Amino acid sequence: MMMTRASMGAMEGAAVDEVVRRLVEGGRGGRQVQLSEAEIRQLCVEAKRVLLSQPNLLRIHAPVKICGDIHGQFVDLLRLFDLGGYPPTSTYLFLGDYVDRGKQSLETICLLLAYKVKYPDKIFLLRGNHEDAKINRVYGFYDECKRRFNVRLWKIFCDCFNCLPMAALIDDKILCMHGGLSPELNSLDQIKDIERPTEIPDYGLLCDLVWSDPSPDSEGWGESDRGVSCTFGADKLVEFLEKNDLDLICRAHQVVEDGYEFFAQRRLVTIFSAPNYCGEFDNAGALLSIDESLMCSFQILKPNDTGAPHSRKPTSNKAVALMVVIDAAAKKA
Repeated sequence: MMMTRASMGAMEGAAVDEVVRRLVEGGRGGRQVQLSEAEIRQLCVEAKRVLLSQPNLLRIHAPVKICGDIHGQFVDLLRLFDLGGYPPTSTYLFLGDYVDRGKQSLETICLLLAYKVKYPDKIFLLRGNHEDAKINRVYGFYDECKRRFNVRLWKIFCDCFNCLPMAALIDDKILCMHGGLSPELNSLDQIKDIERPTEIPDYGLLCDLVWSDPSPDSEGWGESDRGVSCTFGADKLVEFLEKNDLDLICRAHQVVEDGYEFFAQRRLVTIFSAPNYCGEFDNAGALLSIDESLMCSFQILKPNDTGAPHSRKPTSNKAVALMVVIDAAAKKA
């Protein structure tokens, strides 16, 4: 059941509405939106309460729209909402990495948390490897918090990040996480049983869920070039899917040129939603839409395109608004 404004607790519904309005209206064109420290602190408190009220393995029903890494590219987050519809028009699942690298991590995470508080059953936020104090202390978020507010506020965000769920299961067939599989992961119950709040350790299941990558060049488990976690081959992916009666893994974590990339004969898809990442990559960003029949289609934000995102019907076949259709439910046929 959708949470009403009356149940929002200490942060009144009108206050959340005002935060959303200021961020959406003020953020166009890359303008900085300065919320008050008190507003952000209360937003984090309310978000923690909502996040911990839901399971660590979210169960979500299609239709749903899925976004990969955002990394502080707030204007591109607004473009994604322009494309897919603003909450609560559509249900969203974000796969993590909201902060670091981009210039507007604060606006990005504040808008997502505000939507989570306002529409807890219409927007879902998974944890990425950058929602970790050890990482975002180094790659930009700490410095942004310190420059615009203070270190105390960064610590409050990190406490909130420790409450984010690790994975989501869409209609019992599509498993979503930020990174990938783990040699320690045999059953989905292991994800469900992870207690929160928790920090991300340097190794093990929780680490792998946000850090591991598929390897197109080798089978089995391998060492990662990242220096943390592991890689997994197509054989380990198929083995896990069959054991758990799943059709598809949907993950983020890697920059891919077209905004999406398949692996292992379309048994895994990587989604990346920050176009022209860091201003250094000429990559597109993707928004994955899954309908009630588990048909998956991709809409593309092209790099170096600051206008409104392009949208086409699934019959479109041009890269400007590419819609690639797969049928996850039909994979076993």
